[in-house]
Amino acid sequence: MDRPAPEKADVSLRIPADGAYVSVLRTMTAGLAARLDFTVDDIEDLRIAVGEACALVLPEATPGGDLEADFRQTPGTLTISVRVTTPGRAEPDYESFAWQVLSTLSAEATADAGDQHLEITFSADSSLAFSDGRRGAGG
Repeated sequence: MDRPAPEKADVSLRIPADGAYVSVLRTMTAGLAARLDFTVDDIEDLRIAVGEACALVLPEATPGGDLEADFRQTPGTLTISVRVTTPGRAEPDYESFAWQVLSTLSAEATADAGDQHLEITFSADSSLAFSDGRRGAGG
């Protein structure tokens, strides 16, 4: 299912590229998903997916750099991008446990690896958004 996302993120967050700060990102994700009428189970899946996306990008981050996250909200859907600058070209490990979990928990997941960055983008749908054929009311 194609999801046109707005060019500009609805919400952006920049934190140090350090695993100690991933909980901040996970909490923000939960709050935004709740606004979109995601169920408690959907929110927990998103929190896990964010953690796995961070597990893929953080080891590649330039020391002392930042992790940037963008959130795009459409009715019943949340799309999240996490990215870091890298000292060189870095590709995610598509065979890793983190990628497998992320792919399972999200509607779609992609990676963009450049010479100086690594970005993981994934989206998830609220299970309530489509349960009665209508979009969620939180958007």
